[in-house]
Amino acid sequence: MMTTVAIVPVVDARGEKAYRAMAGDKRSMGKTAGQALDALTAQLEYAEVGGLLFIQGFQPDAWFTAMQQQRLAELMEGWRAARDRGEPFPPDQQAELERLVEAELTAAQRRTMTLLPT
Repeated sequence: MMTTVAIVPVVDARGEKAYRAMAGDKRSMGKTAGQALDALTAQLEYAEVGGLLFIQGFQPDAWFTAMQQQRLAELMEGWRAARDRGEPFPPDQQAELERLVEAELTAAQRRTMTLLPT
């Protein structure tokens, strides 16, 4: 069975661009897509390492819409502002942010699946 790996650009806790690599329940971060992938593959069993890599370019589509992208950006901006003020981020907004991040991951995985031969 081939393991699907998704790598997406994210903004880290310091507000800097980073990359998150994901495969199943495994997650890693890196300053570059390569670093994130290396950290992820170190967590995988040899048999789990597949041959497909997909890097999302953040264009809206049927799986993650422009409206979802906008809301994700708004929530990230609010999260960073709260962090910079040393204040907690409201739990309802944190939950919404986490749901959107998961939706973005699911969208990346669906895009990847469309690239697989049938």
